[in-house]
Amino acid sequence: MMGIEAVQKITETKGRRRGPCAANAVRQTLCVLLMGCFLAGATLAAAAQDGASTNGTGPKLGPVTNLPLPRFVSMKAAEGNVRRGPSLNHRIDWVFKRRGMPLEVTAEYGHWRRVQDRDGQGGWVHYALLSGIRTVLIEEDMLQVRARPQEGAPVVAAFELGVVAQLGACDPSWCEVTAGGHTGWTRKENLWGVDADELRE
Repeated sequence: MMGIEAVQKITETKGRRRGPCAANAVRQTLCVLLMGCFLAGATLAAAAQDGASTNGTGPKLGPVTNLPLPRFVSMKAAEGNVRRGPSLNHRIDWVFKRRGMPLEVTAEYGHWRRVQDRDGQGGWVHYALLSGIRTVLIEEDMLQVRARPQEGAPVVAAFELGVVAQLGACDPSWCEVTAGGHTGWTRKENLWGVDADELRE
């Protein structure tokens, strides 16, 4: 049997509080775990904000659609809310009110697309408000469009500055556009909504 002194020593040891070193070790473990969670969350947030993945050699691809980023689309709806973030909980910053307006998609997150207009204004819109139909904005007032993609070809129409035209075929320098029932060719630099090196049939 243990003596009284031995029992007292065991009782004192069990009842003794942990020293500062032990407490610090627990805190350090918790800090490491919390830091790992924070870094993982930051990585996911950055990926959502950037909205793109790449294999290191090709163009950036959207993580949702696997389509190139950036890319051009158009407004399918006559009106669309533009939000500060990719959810209905985010504040509406403004409203797009022009059906067919060309927009540039710069990021993707779930059912949401981050877009910008000709002036660089934009935000997050629901994908249902967008269309894959390509349109362009006329960048020159009374722009003459021609019957063929070459200088000197007959002029078939003149489009005002800011007109939204449907985009047709494109070669390295020219694109075919349609607006107001008229179709003709113009140089790419007269349009917003098409890449300089984009080819279309």
